[in-house]
Amino acid sequence: MTVPEIMAELESKGEANIKKLLLKHGVKEPFFGVKIEHLKPIQKKIKKDYQLAKDLYATGNADAMYLAGLISDDEKMTKADLQTWVQEAVSQNISEYTVPWVAAEGKYGYEMALEWINAPEEHIAAAGWCTLSGHVALKPDNELDLNAFKELMQRVCRDIHASQNRVKQTMNSFIISVGAYVIPLTDEAIAIADKIGAVTVDMNGTACKTPDAVEYIKKIEARGALGKKKKTVKC
Repeated sequence: MTVPEIMAELESKGEANIKKLLLKHGVKEPFFGVKIEHLKPIQKKIKKDYQLAKDLYATGNADAMYLAGLISDDEKMTKADLQTWVQEAVSQNISEYTVPWVAAEGKYGYEMALEWINAPEEHIAAAGWCTLSGHVALKPDNELDLNAFKELMQRVCRDIHASQNRVKQTMNSFIISVGAYVIPLTDEAIAIADKIGAVTVDMNGTACKTPDAVEYIKKIEARGALGKKKKTVKC
């Protein structure tokens, strides 16, 4: 499929009510309002295509950018590619899902995430914390720098309440991810989450809520799912 063919199909699948909903959830124009279920058949048909993914992303259309993440050949993504993508990820679903997924499943995710979390731009910093969450969900514990993640959790504990809105949300998710996926750090993640306490995030009038990290980790523990790594973070 070509970019024009895909864009025409996406436009045909756009729904006004979905677009209205996504606008409330931080997705920015231009986009058509396509349900993810309509992106999946296109993903299945294409599978992976490095150049097509980059070309779709470059359209700036949030639906096409999301699809680009689904078909990206993550191992081929360069540091320059990832930096371009994160800079252009102004929609919340792209900065907190698409870019982190592609980065975490590629070769440079951890390295780039450590740079991104220091960015002054809210969407880039948020992407960095989401990438770190994906990294711990995918990598075996013996491939993680546990001391580095201890330091990152301490940084969250120190900075979360003074951070930008979406950065607070993604920092909280990072603590949950470490607690859920890295068993050697579960107890420390719970202790830090308890010290942090409630995290207040402006959800722009939606029904979304910031999860209580302690409660969330303990629910995962009760299901016997602690430490169960993912094969992919994309969905």
